[in-house]
Amino acid sequence: MAVDHYENFPVASILLPARLRPAVAAIYVFARTADDFADEGDLPATERLRLLDSYRHELDRIEHSACGSNNEPTVHPVFHRLRPHIAKHRLPLALFRDLLDAFAQDVVKTRYASFEELLDYCRRSANPVGRLLLHLFDAATPDNLRRSDAICSALQLINHWQDVGIDAAKPVPRIYLPQDDMARCKVSEESILRRVTSADFSANFRELMKFQVDRARTLMLSGARLGRDLPGRIGLEIRVIVAGGLSILDKIEAADYDVFNRRPVLGALDWPRILISALRP
Repeated sequence: MAVDHYENFPVASILLPARLRPAVAAIYVFARTADDFADEGDLPATERLRLLDSYRHELDRIEHSACGSNNEPTVHPVFHRLRPHIAKHRLPLALFRDLLDAFAQDVVKTRYASFEELLDYCRRSANPVGRLLLHLFDAATPDNLRRSDAICSALQLINHWQDVGIDAAKPVPRIYLPQDDMARCKVSEESILRRVTSADFSANFRELMKFQVDRARTLMLSGARLGRDLPGRIGLEIRVIVAGGLSILDKIEAADYDVFNRRPVLGALDWPRILISALRP
């Protein structure tokens, strides 16, 4: 598992029971393809939003059929694969709609005024993934959902902080760093865009990044107990995910917060340590 894009989704992981891997893979394909509508290629914004709307229409068909108001067949091949798992596991359609809303937001919104505004984005772009997994395991209690949300939001934040340079270098640059924190640390938007190709990082930028890294770590640790409380493979999967996310934060710190010239990623040598951490009582 790499904490990057939708590779942080536990797709067909050997840690998951075989009976659930087809459902997890189907959810992954939905999330990955929808995310690609928003992020990949050179389509205009109107076409990206139209493609996301086509997924919304498929969810509407599933909902109408479930309510008995109209037996509407599935059209899109992604939903031919996903729809049986939605029915079998009674997966909430609202979680899929939240993901689509977040992806559509990425098409039109490129700046965030505050951390609270960014967390609202994480609530829709990341938290549904963990909630769907808990529903598959029949473990979607209020406490479990709350801690899963903390882990998933933290993972989304970690992805943003390791990708500050990548996001700023896109044809339509995105800056997820909260603007009020940038102002407090005296880091301008222009300086972030310039530093995409510069090795000269100011103390102000390091202060800003340290604050975000510390906040993401605190959020992750607030939910980490979920991996100890849930039994068996799902607990181990969550512990691996948490350890991987924390490792990325450690790498950002080790790079002195230079996420422009040295993007922190997990390598082959990191996995033994992560697995040992996850297996530790």
